[in-house]
Amino acid sequence: MSRSFVGMVAGMALAFAGLFGGFGAFLLVAALGGIGWAAGRWFDEGGRVQDLRDGYGRSRR
Repeated sequence: MSRSFVGMVAGMALAFAGLFGGFGAFLLVAALGGIGWAAGRWFDEGGRVQDLRDGYGRSRR
């Protein structure tokens, strides 16, 4: 899927959330979309779940 298509779908989702759910729904969809984008980018660059577990374990000590 091209990045422009993904951007278009994300924009349409934000538009529908703002139209039907108000500003709060718009912000929620935008925040969840940003988290999803960051997670997808991290996995695309070779991130592993084990890296997260190791980082969390080190911060708790």
